[in-house]
Amino acid sequence: MHKAIKEQYLLILSIFRWGLLASLIGGVTGLLTTLFLKTLSISTSYLQSYAYYFLLLPLVFFISGLIIQALPDDLEGQGKVIEKVHKNAEKISLVIVPIRFIAAIVTLAFGGSAGKVGPCAQMGAGMASSIGETLKLKKDDRRMLIICGISAGFSSVFGTPIAGAIFAIEVLVLGRVLNNYLFPVLISSLVAYKITSYFGIDYHHYHIVVNQSENLLFYSKVALSGFYFGIIALLFIEILSIGNKLANRINISKPLKGFIGGSILILLVYLFHSTMFLGLGSDTINTALQGNRLPLYAFLLKIVFVAITLSFGGSGGVITPLFFIGTSAGISFGLILNLDLSVMAAIGLVALLAGATNTPIASIVMSVEMFGQEILPYAAISCIISYIIAGHRSIYPTQLIGASKSNLIKLPLNKPIKNT
Repeated sequence: MHKAIKEQYLLILSIFRWGLLASLIGGVTGLLTTLFLKTLSISTSYLQSYAYYFLLLPLVFFISGLIIQALPDDLEGQGKVIEKVHKNAEKISLVIVPIRFIAAIVTLAFGGSAGKVGPCAQMGAGMASSIGETLKLKKDDRRMLIICGISAGFSSVFGTPIAGAIFAIEVLVLGRVLNNYLFPVLISSLVAYKITSYFGIDYHHYHIVVNQSENLLFYSKVALSGFYFGIIALLFIEILSIGNKLANRINISKPLKGFIGGSILILLVYLFHSTMFLGLGSDTINTALQGNRLPLYAFLLKIVFVAITLSFGGSGGVITPLFFIGTSAGISFGLILNLDLSVMAAIGLVALLAGATNTPIASIVMSVEMFGQEILPYAAISCIISYIIAGHRSIYPTQLIGASKSNLIKLPLNKPIKNT
């Protein structure tokens, strides 16, 4: 009896302790995200009111390259914060906060094709790491704080606190969900979301009405879409990897690579007579979710624009581009099979996320938070198949392999994916 009482006491103490710590991280990250999103909105609205704003991209990427050079080598590239979590919660330099803030704003406002979740999650993780060091917490506790920062950054950008929490504990290890972190990351995620909402950050969520009758034919088409989105997720991962390899082979400074990358984007804009693929692409995502047509090749061009941006000097994340790619791929799939375009755009958004990041559970939950419960069974089927079809690859090459996606495939466990 005494042992049971002691256990309950420690568990209750843990809830109060981590409730406070997670709320602190969520609050700090929520405020940072609010400042970032408002700054990005103001700067984007001003700069993109000029017709030829994107002509400054070579200079902007040059400047972004200069800024990024100030980052420690172990914080450059996608997935570096995940790597820090795995390496005994190694300290994340606080310099990541101003550098990611400024470099991402500059990149996105002038039309660099990237996302906003990555910078916010990295800033949250950087602040969490510094707070953990200041409080002299143990490594396991610092690791938990960093994961709280990741979840807070994700949820406060998209307004999806439950999906943000699950994403943070699912993205670290392929095939495993770290349930022991669930309570603090959920608290952090909810607090960050409430703060950004309080300060006026608006989230564009849609109630997607599924008009298709629940018959086997429609379910089979949704299942087929999972194969389609999984292949596109794999294509995105591979093209990002190729872009990084090409950039690494060019033996010049990062600022000069940025100048080259910005120049290539300008050429592509004039070649395809469109600025659709620049910047966040939020308008295109909203257009797709409203069921409007897009060019069948839109998702392919967005992949190319993102790969050039992130490989040659630009700074930003990959989740928002995934939403663009997923919704536009959903439109193309819907047009080919004569399906409801808004439904397929919504399914494409979450299925691409599931396949490219190996987070099917978070993606399924996100479908409900963003689009309502009607889409749940269809999104779940597509997300799971996309996750399997994308294979043992990820946009975050520092993800660890915790389990194989098939008993027919044997893989070394607890090793980074590395996309090899």
